[in-house]
Amino acid sequence: MAMRSGFMDRALQQALAAGQRGEVPVGAVVVLDGRIIAEAGNRTREKRDVTAHAEIEAIRQAARVLDAERLNGADLYVTLEPCAMCAAAISFARIRRLYYGAEDVKGGAVDNGPRFYAQATCHHAPEVYSGLAGEDAARLLTDFFGQRR
Repeated sequence: MAMRSGFMDRALQQALAAGQRGEVPVGAVVVLDGRIIAEAGNRTREKRDVTAHAEIEAIRQAARVLDAERLNGADLYVTLEPCAMCAAAISFARIRRLYYGAEDVKGGAVDNGPRFYAQATCHHAPEVYSGLAGEDAARLLTDFFGQRR
């Protein structure tokens, strides 16, 4: 049985909503002290903004909620392995723990590709936990792209 988490379930809900809006179905949730302080899905098409990935949208929301530049002690749950841009934002935000669902062999930058957190130039690396509801997250993506072919 796949590992489950209520926080990842919320991220999956955000991913599903993103897919229903025609966005790539990726969702993210920021948790601090055991409660959700921000959640978002991809909005790159809606905002016509290539930086509007779910992780960055959630980090921006959390920073506004906390009125802080850094999210010390916060955890991020995201349905897909972050890309290089998002991995950097997670590092700069000082996220404590990153939990992600599906791996992204082509575009991921945590356990695939550049492995951002393993680089000497990375000043802060979160603890990383992969595969949380990974099958569900991968299925959302596969179904989304399958409908567009």
